[in-house]
Amino acid sequence: QVQLVESGGGLVQAGGSLRLSCAVSRSIGSFNAMGWYRQAPGKQRESVARIISGGTTIYADSVKGRFTISRDNAKNTLSLQMNSLRPEDTAVYYCSAGSLRVYWGQGTQVTVSS
Repeated sequence: QVQLVESGGGLVQAGGSLRLSCAVSRSIGSFNAMGWYRQAPGKQRESVARIISGGTTIYADSVKGRFTISRDNAKNTLSLQMNSLRPEDTAVYYCSAGSLRVYWGQGTQVTVSS
């Protein structure tokens, strides 16, 4: 069983930064895609940023230019650098990884105060 554990969430003022990390329990080199998703109260889970085979990155329009996704195959980690945070970025952030099967972490809360 693959385990994904997110960390780095917290409370930050608008305009601030946070860096989320996702530690994976096995080598991530074989995953075709990894990504960060978020779910705000009363809303559906949405894709924030993904990195797919070959290193292509895909961002939601709402975070382009502010968030940066990266993966470190040597450390089996996925990261999300979040800058210029806004109150609307408040959500539980989830890490995912997969190929034929998708694995999810338990989530980490990010709260941005105005």
